[in-house]
Amino acid sequence: MAVEKMSIAKALNESLRKALEQDPKVLIMGEDVGKLGGVFRITDGLQKDFGEERVIDTPLAESGIVGTAIGLALRGYRPVVEIQFDGFVFPAYDQIVTQLAKMHARALGKIKLPVVVRIPYGGAIGAVEHHSESPETLFAHVAGLKVVSPSNATDAYWMLQQAILSDDPVIFFEPKRRYWDKGEVDTEAIPGELHKSRVVREGADLTLAAYGPMVKVCVEAAAAAAEEGKSVEVLDLRSMSPVDFDGIQASVEKTRRLVVVHEAPVFLGVGSEIAARITERCFYHLEAPVLRVGGFHAPYPPARLEDEYLPGLDRVLDAVDRSLAY
Repeated sequence: MAVEKMSIAKALNESLRKALEQDPKVLIMGEDVGKLGGVFRITDGLQKDFGEERVIDTPLAESGIVGTAIGLALRGYRPVVEIQFDGFVFPAYDQIVTQLAKMHARALGKIKLPVVVRIPYGGAIGAVEHHSESPETLFAHVAGLKVVSPSNATDAYWMLQQAILSDDPVIFFEPKRRYWDKGEVDTEAIPGELHKSRVVREGADLTLAAYGPMVKVCVEAAAAAAEEGKSVEVLDLRSMSPVDFDGIQASVEKTRRLVVVHEAPVFLGVGSEIAARITERCFYHLEAPVLRVGGFHAPYPPARLEDEYLPGLDRVLDAVDRSLAY
């Protein structure tokens, strides 16, 4: 067993390194991913070790980056594309939703596009406009795309490799505010299924379900609730498309209450679909309506106001109290 303590950023770097070593068809593409190693240094050292033909610095043209990756995938490569910041993905949105997501169905299953699009997402880093978005719902809504997000170093390491091995396109959202959070990673473990949720903390009174950056907040909320005698289960969803509804249902049938938390706006967010599905599936188990905690239905604010916009410990605990009050 090879266990090493590393940050999420380091885990992603090591995961990409392993993928490059194992398959010569794996390529990395993006703005500043080569000599600079990416703005968050996720690809640091990879161009030096694998060359400019496999770790490719591209022009500032997201549509061209993804379009080129699609062409490379058609030729048998496995491109891993980096979008520098969440808000920069929209010039590539047309390529992603009309080509990348549709090609397999358009070709009646004869064509596969194993492309991974890595997107650092979310706020709480004090950034300027277009650098703190949470656009995951816009991709989860598109049939033909898998959408996932790790919350810890172990998942960052293994989920990225699983995404690269997938024959379907994967949108891989990386919680940028958690890049420097550290955890132990077993690089020789047998990973779980890419789209299965995971119970992070056992509980009996209520389930907090989250993914990516909000899992840590929910764990902190569960610990705070425990001081008041409330037993809160924390479920890391890990995947936004497909969603592990069976895993959520199993937790809710035990706790009988559910609060879904994400940074993205509550309005038509991933939590909306989860709330609707779990209400349908668990109607006779629920002791309270499914509640949602998330961002406001408004443009992401300037950095000095983002603490008011982002769901934090107090807003999560308020939802816990409201649910338990029914």
